Order: sequence, then C-alpha cells, then structure tokens
Amino acid sequence: MLTVERAKTTMETIGLDLASMPRVPLAASHVARLREVGREARYRAGDIVAEAGQPMDRFIYVVDGEIEPLDPTTGTRPINATLGPTQFAGELSFLAGGAWGLAMRSVCETRTIEVDRPVMLGLMREIPELSDHILTVFAARRRRQFEAGASSLVLIGEDTDPRVQSVAIFLNRNRIPYRSVQLGTAEGEHAARACAIQPPRPAVVFGRNEELVDPTPLSVARRLGLDIAICDHEDIDVLVVGSGPAGVAAAVYAGAEGLSALVIEDTAIGGQAGTSSRIENYMGFPTGISGADLVFRGQIQAMKFGTRFAMPHRVTKLEQGDNGALCVTIDGETSFCVRSVVIATGVQYRRLPIDRLEDFEGAGVYYAATEMESRLCGNSEAIIIGGGNSAGQAATYLARSAGHVHLVVRADSLAASMSDYLRRRLEADPAISIHYRSCVRSLHGDGWLQCVTLEGPGGRHEISTRALFVMVGAAPNTSWLPPCVSLDGKGFVKTGTEVGAAFPHATSHPLIFAVGDVRASSVKRVASAVGEGSVVVSEIWSVLNS
Repeated sequence: MLTVERAKTTMETIGLDLASMPRVPLAASHVARLREVGREARYRAGDIVAEAGQPMDRFIYVVDGEIEPLDPTTGTRPINATLGPTQFAGELSFLAGGAWGLAMRSVCETRTIEVDRPVMLGLMREIPELSDHILTVFAARRRRQFEAGASSLVLIGEDTDPRVQSVAIFLNRNRIPYRSVQLGTAEGEHAARACAIQPPRPAVVFGRNEELVDPTPLSVARRLGLDIAICDHEDIDVLVVGSGPAGVAAAVYAGAEGLSALVIEDTAIGGQAGTSSRIENYMGFPTGISGADLVFRGQIQAMKFGTRFAMPHRVTKLEQGDNGALCVTIDGETSFCVRSVVIATGVQYRRLPIDRLEDFEGAGVYYAATEMESRLCGNSEAIIIGGGNSAGQAATYLARSAGHVHLVVRADSLAASMSDYLRRRLEADPAISIHYRSCVRSLHGDGWLQCVTLEGPGGRHEISTRALFVMVGAAPNTSWLPPCVSLDGKGFVKTGTEVGAAFPHATSHPLIFAVGDVRASSVKRVASAVGEGSVVVSEIWSVLNS
C-alpha cells in the first residue's frame, strides 16, 4: 500500500509568530507622546490590571514591573509569557473596542502609562510608525492566542451539539480565540463543574462561572464586545453590506479617504472566500494564504483607518428616505440612514435538492472547509460536491486530516471548471478519489450524518461519512434589495451602462453601488473583487461631492 507523507504546509497567516519576533521597544519619542496624552497608574503585586470580559478601553504601557495574563477558570497563566518594561498590553480587539479575552494581573509592584482608547487611536493615525509597531504586535498576539486557545471563552462539546458548533464556526472564521473542551474528558468535567452544569452537557461558558444560556453567534459577539451600537443620528457616508474581499477592500479605501464607513456582515469576515482553506494564485502570497486570513488582514487595515464592523447582523430592508438619504434596517429592528450603500453580499452555494439535506446542516453537512470543519472530519471519509476551485482547494486541504476524500462531479472532466495546477494536484493525490458523472442521491443518519448514497456510471453505492461539503452553484445574495435596484434574470445586480449609470459600479439607484461576485458582469475571482472594492470608493466620492 502506498504511504504518502504530508509535510505541514507553511502559509501566510493573520500575523507573525510571536515566539520568534525580536522584542523591539517603542521609540523614546513615542513613549513621550504617551506620557503627554495619558496618565500614570500603579499596581501592587496581585492587583487585577484588566478584567476578562471588560471593554478594552485603554492602552496600557508598562514602565516598570511585570504583568501576566490570567485564565479566570484556572487562576493560572494560559500562555507562558509576561509583559515587562517597554512592553504594552492588548491585541486586535483594542481596535474595535472589544473585551479583554483574558484578565491581566500584576506580578509585582508595577507602574504603567495608560491612554484612553479614542485618544490612542488618534495618536496611531497621527504617527504611522507607532501604528505599524502596535498593529504588528497586536496581530502576532491574536495569532498566538487563537492558535493556543488562550481565552476565557470555553466551548464544551462543540463536536456533539449543532448550536455550540455554530458558535465555534463563527469564532473560527473570525479568528476569535476560544478554548474547546470535549465532553467526557477531565478538562470538560472541570469546565462544566465550574458553572454548575451537572451532569455535564454541551455549553458555552465565559470566565469561571458564567454560562451563556442561549448560545448563538450574536450573543457571543455581544459578550465579547464585538457588537457595536448604531445610533440613528450618526453620520455614515458609506454603508458596506458584506465583508468578502470586495466589501473589505471598499472598507479600507473608504476609511483611508476619510469617509465615515460601516460594514455590516451576517456571518463572518471573508464571505465565500473566507471558506477557502488555501488560495495560491493571489499575487503576493507565493506560499498561499487562507481566504479567511487574507480578508482578516484587510479588516485590520480598515479598522486602522477608522472603519467599523458590525456582526453578525443582516440588512433586512433598504429604502429611500424623505430627506434623500438611504434608510437601512438591520435584523428587522434597528433603522438608521446613510449617504451611500455598497452591495458586496457576494454569492452563496446553492442548497441542493437532496432529501434530508437541511436536517444535517451543521450536523455533518457543511458549506465551508476551514480548520474547524477539518477537525470534525476526524479520520473518517469526507465527501465534496463540486468541481470548481473552491471544491478543489477543499479536497487538498481535507486530505491532510480525513481518512479519504471523495470529490463528486457531475461533468466528465474538471478541465473547464478548475485551474490546471489544482486539477493536476487532485489527480495525483492517492488520498483523493474523483467521481465523474456522479451525484449524491440520499443522506442517512440519526441526528448526525453517518452515510451517503452516491450514484455514478457504475450504479449506486454507499459511503460511510460524517462530513459532506456542498460547494456547487452560485446564488447571489440579493433577496433583500428594493425594486429600485435592477437585477438580471439570475438575480445578480446590474450596473454601469446596463442601467444607464454614470459609473461602472453604480446601480440603477445613483447612491447604491455593487462590487464583487454579486455584480452581474464581474469576474468571479478574489483579485478582481478586491480591485472593484478599491475602485468603487472613488466613484462614491464623486457622487457625494456633487
């Protein structure tokens, strides 16, 4: 039997490796500015400098002494590292005003300079060298905490409960640190006992004894301070709906041009691109990068320029207000007005007409193949429906963890639907079987997917599996749009000369624009989506200034 050794692939990620980064102190001139705008604070040994779950409302620079991270559930350091003189506390949540994921405690007598968050963000915009230094460290810290699961947020039994699993998927795709423990383990027993969850059951827990009674992505986002409040009197120049490559590119350029921008996302940063485990043909990343990490980097840039992100929220209504502004309603509740809207909602994989498919969604049926889903595969067989690049990338990624990967394709070849380099890679991999002229006929299982019936040239046969990935079809997310926005016969947004608009990305409404995959005449590629999101801001400038 042929044995294939799979070397761990080195891809670009959301930040540098903190362990290998040289320790570089802030410049003396930057520290002097911190002293000018901040205040000095003193802590005794054992004092809590920052509570887990509290807003990250100030920048903390250590003058002398030592601060350690603290896991409130164990009372110990979750990471073997402390902060000493010339170092500063915090990670990327600081940009959005999120909550501390871990408590911070002084190890000895400690003196700090502390700057209120709004003042510090202004200082970072004023001094780019200071901003670059802080963002580099913040991103590296986020990466380390995410990879180590260093957080006060604990998920118990995510592999057995669809609700807890939906929270895990939201956290993973947004690169938010959390710790996962399995039921039936000593760690799981301890986490459940701390919250008086007896007998132990699937749950989402924050800190030592706080259980989130109704665990949903939105409730977790609110607990972590990621859900921003939107006032109806705010002056918002640009509302970007969707945070895929096109939407985040628009967010970066809008913020850089001084526009007040807000991004609304209903699932996770990255859109459909965020479900891609590896993108190798995007310029500038020769070793590849996951779609989620690529777009997450863009989000950091956008937040650096002042753009805000609100998630998970869905725009449910868009209409023209009496004052000429556009009125937006999110989640059917909150309404506010904006000066312009960018539609960047992209596309989603179509729900196939397979019996019981909906029953198993989140319980063995998935529409993304990220690190989270690969863990759920375990060593069982994985089945992917689709013949495009996303399906091919998912197959090569899942082949590293699944027992075997089956790619189900209706056509008799991949030549017309998949990049040549990817097709050749799949055909050469003994851990991947390609089933041409085939389809999935039925699903079987009791509460969780256990088996799939496949039909092909040789008839029908069953494959035991716990994971089916649907990556076929492209349905535009446009059902929420008002009649004043013209769509083509497939539901994609018509722009430019098709609707007599003055700009290539303008729709049939002069204040509403469309970019990326949701646009009728766009090229469905990550690079072109980023380009459209970048260009549309200049068009918006022209309209708003006129």
